[in-house]
Amino acid sequence: MAADTTLTPTRDQAGADAKGQSRTALASIAAATVLVVLKLGTGIATGSLGLISAGIESSGDVVAAVLTFFAIRLGGRPADEDHPYGHRRAENLGALGEGAILAGGGAFIVTEAIGQLTGNTESLHARWYVFAVIGVAIVIDASRIAVSLRTARKYHSAALRSNAFHFAGDMAGSVAVLGGLIAVAAGFKAGDAVAALVVACIIFGAAGRLIYENARVLMDTTPADARASAEAAINDLGDGVDLQRLRLRESGGHYFADAVVAVPPGQALVESHAVADDVEAAVRRALPNSDVVVHLEPRRYGLDLRDRALAVALAEPLVREAHDITVYEHDGKASVSLHLKLAPDVSIGEAHDVAERVEAALRDEPDVDDVHTHLEPLEQPVAARPDEDRAAPDEAQRQRITQLVRTRTGQPPRELRLLHAAGGLVVFVSVAVPADMGLPDAHELASRLEDAIRDGQPHMQDVVVHTEP
Repeated sequence: MAADTTLTPTRDQAGADAKGQSRTALASIAAATVLVVLKLGTGIATGSLGLISAGIESSGDVVAAVLTFFAIRLGGRPADEDHPYGHRRAENLGALGEGAILAGGGAFIVTEAIGQLTGNTESLHARWYVFAVIGVAIVIDASRIAVSLRTARKYHSAALRSNAFHFAGDMAGSVAVLGGLIAVAAGFKAGDAVAALVVACIIFGAAGRLIYENARVLMDTTPADARASAEAAINDLGDGVDLQRLRLRESGGHYFADAVVAVPPGQALVESHAVADDVEAAVRRALPNSDVVVHLEPRRYGLDLRDRALAVALAEPLVREAHDITVYEHDGKASVSLHLKLAPDVSIGEAHDVAERVEAALRDEPDVDDVHTHLEPLEQPVAARPDEDRAAPDEAQRQRITQLVRTRTGQPPRELRLLHAAGGLVVFVSVAVPADMGLPDAHELASRLEDAIRDGQPHMQDVVVHTEP
C-alpha cells in the first residue's frame, strides 16, 4: 500500500520560474562579456598579467553563464516518462562544467605567472585607467553576485548558486589584481604576477567546491541535514508511526522522499491512509518543495499474540481474511485458533499448504504451544429476493421472531427483514439493548438470539442479529 503526494510546481508556475532564472542567466552572460572586454583589452594593452588572468577568468564566466542558461532551460522542463524526477539535475551538470572550466583557467594562469616570475619581463606601468577598469569590474561583480544569490534562493537553483560563487571568486580576483597594481605602483615589480597567482588560488578553491558539491548531488549522496530534519519530523508524530526506512535524494533544490512505515496489521485502511498523510505532511513541513511517497507495511514486532497471528496470516498471499482469532492460555503456554478465508477456486491442497505455513510460523512464536486453523471459502454474492409479497409462511416467521426478540429484550425488533436465497431463508434483525451494556454481554445476547431463531428451522440459511442502544 502506498500513498504519494507530488509537490512540484504546476506547469505554469514552472514556466514562470524558468523564465525568471533565464533572465538572470542572460544578465550574467552580458555582464561577463563586458568584463572580458574590459579586463583582457586593458591587460593586453598594458601588459598586466593580473588583468589578463582576470580576463581569462571572466571569459570562463561567459562560457559558464551560457552553460547555466541552457541548464536552466532544460532543468525547467516538467517530469516526463523518461525523466520521472524531472530535469533539474541538468543544473548540477552545468555547475560541474563550470568547475572544470575554472580549473583549466587557473592552470593557465599559474603557468604564465611562474614564467613571468622566473623570466625577464618588462616592468608594468600602473596607469590610472587600469585602476578605473578594476573598479568597474568590482562593482559589476558585486551586483551580479547579489542578483544571482537572490534568484538562486527564490528558485532553489543550483546553477545560479554556483554562478554566485563563481562571481564571488571573480570579484576576489579583481581585488587581488587591484592589490597587485598598487604594489607595482609602489615599486614592487613582481606584484602583478603575485596577484595573478592569488587569482589562480581563488579559482582553484571555487572550482574544487563546485565539483565537490555537485558531484555529491549527482551521486545521490543523501543530504545529512535534510535527512535528519525529515526523520525528526516523522518521529515527532508519536508511537503510532514506526519509521522503518527513509530514502532521500535532492535535485535542483527539490527533495524526493521514499518512506516505509509499519502500522498494526489490524488497522483499518482508512486509518492507515491517514497515517501516510501525516507522514507526508511532516516531511513537507521539514523540507518544502518535496515529493513524498509513503509505503505502509504491517508491523511484525511490539504486538500482542493475537495481532502477531493476524500479521502472519495476512502475510500469505492466498489468505483473503483471518477472523475468530482466539488465544487460550494454559500452564504458562498458549494455544491459538483462527479461521482463514481463501478464494473459492483455491484447491484444498493449496489451502492446506497455506495453513501449514501459518501454523508453523505461529508455533515459532514464544510460549505458543499449539495452533489450529479452520479453512473457509470467501463468501461470494448470493442471489436473493425480499419478502415483499408477505406470504403466509413469512408472516408466521415474522411473528415468531418478533416474540423471541420481545421475550429476550423486552421490546419488539427495531427492524426485521427476510430474504429468500437458494440455500434458504436469511434473517436480518435489529434489537435494542441498554446503552451501558458491555460489548461482550451484547454479543452473547445476539448469539443466543440467533440460536433461538434458528432452532427447529432447518430451512434457514443465515441469521444476523444487530444490537444497538
